[in-house]
Amino acid sequence: MIPIPSGVRVWLATGHTDMRKGFPSLALQVQEVLKRDPLSGHLFCFRGRRGDLLKVIWHDGQGACLFTKRLERGRFIWPSPADGAVTISAAQLGYLLSGIDWRNPQETWRPTSVG
Repeated sequence: MIPIPSGVRVWLATGHTDMRKGFPSLALQVQEVLKRDPLSGHLFCFRGRRGDLLKVIWHDGQGACLFTKRLERGRFIWPSPADGAVTISAAQLGYLLSGIDWRNPQETWRPTSVG
């Protein structure tokens, strides 16, 4: 996982995106559809049609970064297109990248006693 500086927002582009796009095309989509600045230092996430591929673009002040993740099983939990652009926290991004429902993460196991 990339270290996310404090104050950086994570934006999810609702709906699906053509995953053949690279940084220039995705940055243009950020400008025209999300009405945000792709060079602001915020992270912008895009999901493919099948739901198992995610691309994140980020400009770190020195250059453009494009991260890609494909889930072997399952799909990324994504907001509906009616929601528009959705912002999530860095912790929720960690859940999202792990394939966990970031809207309502569940504790799977809790120890009952120590020792």
